[in-house]
Amino acid sequence: MFTYPEIDHVLLSIGPLKVHWYGVMYIFGFLSAWLLGIWRAKKSESWDNEQVADLVLYGALGAVLGGRLGYILFYKLGYYLAQPLDIFRIWEGGMSFHGGLIGVLVAIWLFGRKTDRSFFQVSDFVAPLVPIGLFFGRIGNFINQELWGRVTDVSWGMVFPLAGTMPRHPSQLYEAALEGLVLFVVLWVYSSAPRPVARVSGLFLVLYGSFRFIVEFTREPDYYLGFVALDWMTMGQVLSLPMIVFGLLIMWLSGNQRLDYKGEASKKSH
Repeated sequence: MFTYPEIDHVLLSIGPLKVHWYGVMYIFGFLSAWLLGIWRAKKSESWDNEQVADLVLYGALGAVLGGRLGYILFYKLGYYLAQPLDIFRIWEGGMSFHGGLIGVLVAIWLFGRKTDRSFFQVSDFVAPLVPIGLFFGRIGNFINQELWGRVTDVSWGMVFPLAGTMPRHPSQLYEAALEGLVLFVVLWVYSSAPRPVARVSGLFLVLYGSFRFIVEFTREPDYYLGFVALDWMTMGQVLSLPMIVFGLLIMWLSGNQRLDYKGEASKKSH
């Protein structure tokens, strides 16, 4: 059994200004996506550093706005209707991946229109950049002592002081490993060779949805929601199922359409 290491949620205080670890993790995530995007752009004649920077900015705005709005709508609508000013207290946590995904999808569509690219040409470029950001986000959850796991007797169970005295699954770290590191490696390797258009995007949806669905079995259901379906499914699982279904459908429909390294669409046997 382990005890949660005492980590101050505030990284730096300068007078009234407080820099929270949670916000810093988001900065790390977006910075990582930008650096990885530049590295990928060097191997493509259709992307340059300025476009990557613009894309990351679009994605960051979509992730933050969508993530916060999704958390409010999917998880705590009643609370925020009663306490509307708390909507802006983002440093305390309270972001929804599924809401952030919707926000990023909107950002991808807007960026595609601006640069005359198809939606899936942009999303296939973006998908391998996302998992590292998810990794840092889950580390931020861990530092904030939020989204902890269910009570367990496994030897690596951890006592989170804010959750009581019983050891729990460190589910934030499970998600950081699966949704972050494992997903990154798989997508990065898979996308290193030409694939049918939309295939990388579909694989992202399938793998993230599957990893999230599995980890939710170790994660404590939100106390204000509990189990939302069949007396055992959490909101995270309910929202992940459509991701898996649409991901599989996208991969199936992608057919033989491929993108070469110049980003040009062409028909090839697969």
